[in-house]
Amino acid sequence: MIRIIVWIVMIIGGAILSSFIDNHLFGKIHSDIFFHVVSLIIGVLLMMLVIRISKNTGRTLAKYGRSGNLKRLETNMLVQNGAYSHMRHPMHFGLLLFPLSFALIIGSPSFIMFIAPVEAVLMLVMVWMVEEPEAIRKFGNQYLEYKKGVPWFCFKLKCLKELFKSVAKSKIIANASSPITTLY
Repeated sequence: MIRIIVWIVMIIGGAILSSFIDNHLFGKIHSDIFFHVVSLIIGVLLMMLVIRISKNTGRTLAKYGRSGNLKRLETNMLVQNGAYSHMRHPMHFGLLLFPLSFALIIGSPSFIMFIAPVEAVLMLVMVWMVEEPEAIRKFGNQYLEYKKGVPWFCFKLKCLKELFKSVAKSKIIANASSPITTLY
């Protein structure tokens, strides 16, 4: 819940701050329809990539990271499949592009140039200071071994292709004896 609040504050706060900065530094940009159309198109395309990466990595976590009856979005198994076999934080890799895509959609030059990069750095700090220690506490030596062989992010073509591979949605069907995972 705290992470969601941080995201909301970053995005809304960034939009408010960028509006103030844009009015002082980039006053004429508000009347440039060409800039806004191009920015919107690029922003929507980038947001589609963010959503695709989030969907695929989320499905991978749901498919391989859950054993037993857990709350939604929780995992109890270390996932090393799909994009997670190439990078430890593929979902965050995609989400790093979210502030920039949002900035492009709203057409804010100051958000694009100043705020989105700062928010991306803050997200990296959160991964380093929150996500990594949490994963070590949760999975112990298994995560430490995984960490030795798999980088935070990977920019190799085969790794990036893995981010966009469709992952079948899994559905947990609980019966009287045990949960069964089916794919559809």
